[in-house]
Amino acid sequence: MKLHPVRTYRSDESLPREEQLAWKIAQVAVDPVAVEAEVVDMIVNRVIDNAAVAVASLGRAPVVAARGAAQDRAATAGGATVFGIPGRFAPEWAAYANGVAVRELDYHDTFLAADYSHPGDNIPPILAIAQHAGADGAALVRGIATGYEIQVDLVKAICLHKHKIDHVAHLGPSAAAGIGTLLGLSTETIFQAIGQALHTTTATRQSRKGRISTWKAYAPAFAGKVAIEAVDRAMRGQTSPEPIYEGEDGVVAWMLDGPDASYDVVLPAPGEPKRAILDTYTKEHSAEYQSQALIDLARRLHRTRPDLADPERVASIVIHTSHHTHYVIGSGANDPQKYDPEATRETLDHSIPYIFAVALQDGTWHHQASYAPERARRADTVALWHKITTAEDPEWTRRYHSSDPAEKAFGGRVEITTTDGRTIVEEIAMADAHPLGARPFARPQYVEKFRTLADGVLEPAEIERFLDVAQRLPELGPEELGGLTIAARPGLLGTVPSPAGLF
Repeated sequence: MKLHPVRTYRSDESLPREEQLAWKIAQVAVDPVAVEAEVVDMIVNRVIDNAAVAVASLGRAPVVAARGAAQDRAATAGGATVFGIPGRFAPEWAAYANGVAVRELDYHDTFLAADYSHPGDNIPPILAIAQHAGADGAALVRGIATGYEIQVDLVKAICLHKHKIDHVAHLGPSAAAGIGTLLGLSTETIFQAIGQALHTTTATRQSRKGRISTWKAYAPAFAGKVAIEAVDRAMRGQTSPEPIYEGEDGVVAWMLDGPDASYDVVLPAPGEPKRAILDTYTKEHSAEYQSQALIDLARRLHRTRPDLADPERVASIVIHTSHHTHYVIGSGANDPQKYDPEATRETLDHSIPYIFAVALQDGTWHHQASYAPERARRADTVALWHKITTAEDPEWTRRYHSSDPAEKAFGGRVEITTTDGRTIVEEIAMADAHPLGARPFARPQYVEKFRTLADGVLEPAEIERFLDVAQRLPELGPEELGGLTIAARPGLLGTVPSPAGLF
């Protein structure tokens, strides 16, 4: 790996294009290095994972609305598929609809470091362009490997959250780079696309604060759509603001740490394999990733200490955890909505007090039942929920940011004080499904997740057809790439009419 210092340059300073971060990212994208077998295997897993969570969300209102927008834009040539329905549609809108479906349940892969990310958000735009352009499975694999690599490398180096910038600002450049790899574009073209994609995907983090809205699912889908449009403009010879990261009025100077700041971004050296996907991890539970381990701990306590599910027996529960967990999904956010029984689903899946209370009482977690309005309003749940707070622990913050995979952790220590004065202390470092957890996810678990979420939504034959196509991804020809989608059970989607828009 090669370290690339990034700082602000005044307009009267010389910064050759070849020294700009966007150019260096583009050089990674054009590097023809082979994709290693281990990486190919994980890409297949994540294609299956994305489809699984998309299937489970097909009837949800945000997904229905996004699908309707794509349906209004049928492809005149080429085109891409949309989860749930037949036909081909304008690729940027297909990517948009599929991106919402993948993101809606907060249930696919994650990478956490200096910032946050869901690198699987790269797959919908890269896949849509692969289908539209008539690419084969091997080209798609190369594009996805680049998308993951760039997003993970940016997330390791540059914190957006500190400046209240939404994490999709790293997704626009990574998706543009991945599409560039897929299509075999030049360094110049990819460079221009990355600059445009970054410039147009920076937005505030209010989309994940307070009363969280349905835009949470749309934000990465919109970034993927914008990345496609940026590539299209760059291919037509149009240029981007330059230097986009380092300019006097650029991203570092005015959106990040300021004119005197510097960042060290580490990217693969020429000829070095793109392996970043192997640093990422998926979810067993439909909730913010920093709650995954704590759900597993709550399930364990449900089995070993069922008395703790009774709010009459609990005086307080304090979850000692990392800075990010405390301030993003914990009581440190100072969002009263995180304790509101009438809160939106999007708000509840970013409330560790709610999530821990329900998992402790139920001993399980379900992507629908655990968020049902009647579940959130249950009196004993509200009573227990309101006794749960979080606290930042420097050691858990250090482990959160550790570069050592064996030490990096996203759990916490839970201290429960009972009404009779006893204290119970339990801790967990890794989610059970994490590569270093108690039950790491591998191909069988990804396949089982797809089968479970597709049950009742897809016909059995469609489940088997998709799994066959997905697991042959590296060998697929252009004519087969259209099979990387799913068709809902006949009549199912007719029960959820699409709302009207402008078109």
